[in-house]
Amino acid sequence: MNKEHKMQMEDMRSFDEQMPCVGIFWYDPQDHTLFGVRKKELTPQMVEDAAEKGKPFINYPQLHRQVWAKEYFRAQAKHLDTKFKGDYTQVPRGRVAWTIDKFIVLVGKWAESIVPCIRQSIVYQWSNSWC
Repeated sequence: MNKEHKMQMEDMRSFDEQMPCVGIFWYDPQDHTLFGVRKKELTPQMVEDAAEKGKPFINYPQLHRQVWAKEYFRAQAKHLDTKFKGDYTQVPRGRVAWTIDKFIVLVGKWAESIVPCIRQSIVYQWSNSWC
């Protein structure tokens, strides 16, 4: 393998690496897991565009309400059991966003008593699966 080919192969391997993501999730307090996780790859262009527009952070493009409704109706149409039922605001939820130079996790007061558990679940979900 010549040097140029080897460099190209190394460049291609870099495309296999996981890209950072922003996203949303819900937390099931009964089984202590995240569900309904939705993620979107954070690209350098998104960061540059946000900076040019003076936006304080980059968020997942869909609202919890939109994802919840879509999953609810999908389950209804297919006659599936689902966690997406009832009022989405009554189920613990959160989001991972990007601000200036770091990721932030936004959750409600529901997470105060379980910070270590929820932190572990979020880190696992965001570091062990693709966007």
